[in-house]
Amino acid sequence: MCQECLDGMQRIRGRVCSICGERIFSSYALSQDQDQDQDEDESAPLCGLCRRIEPPFVRATAYGSYDGGLRELIHLLKYASVRPAANVLGRMLAEAIDELECDFLGGRIAVVPVPLHRVKLHQREFNHAELIARAAMKNIRASGRLHLCGGALERKRETPSQTGLTSHQRRENVRGAFGVVQHEAVKGREVLIVDDVYTTGATVSECARVLRRAGATKVWVATVARTLKASAQHVEIRISGDTVAGEEPFAAEIPLARAAGS
Repeated sequence: MCQECLDGMQRIRGRVCSICGERIFSSYALSQDQDQDQDEDESAPLCGLCRRIEPPFVRATAYGSYDGGLRELIHLLKYASVRPAANVLGRMLAEAIDELECDFLGGRIAVVPVPLHRVKLHQREFNHAELIARAAMKNIRASGRLHLCGGALERKRETPSQTGLTSHQRRENVRGAFGVVQHEAVKGREVLIVDDVYTTGATVSECARVLRRAGATKVWVATVARTLKASAQHVEIRISGDTVAGEEPFAAEIPLARAAGS
């Protein structure tokens, strides 16, 4: 890839959810919830979904938005088997992981790539998430605390593609699909799940659940890319010819990651 393309793959900017990393536009989300304590830290905004349902992971972070050149680079690795792309993606993942460093507690942290089913692994001949994780380990400041556990998780059944599924369908699609193989690698330890793309969070959430059940004390998530709400728009509702301007902006969801199936 040329330098111009690489320079176009920028870090996610703007205000994001302090748990899942979703982009936040609403001014309401940036203030305290009326039902929460008044001493809540206002510097930690939450998206609507994380306010309603607490994810099984502490925090998810990503390097960039899953679109443009970054999406193409991920596809080169996953679908065209251009393995050197993993080196570039690994450097991006390392930056995302470095963002979590101040949140990690003491002790070594198990780095667990999201696994492929053995059938797909045989077809592709490599797990792209593990390749990216290995490349990232060479560029992480806190690499001495991180221990790659490529075989800690297994995908017990081959799940249909997530492409075109709703959030609920994605959760049902991966429910029960993962299992812990190396219990001693995660029991009593913090775990960092790594993958290429965070779409709705269904896959990493299911992985986090089984890791917590296996004894992981905390689970974190780091991905190269994430689908993000596209832009804030002012809402106008027309009723019987009258226009009512909404006070809260809304964010249009753009399905940027249909091909990822994550």
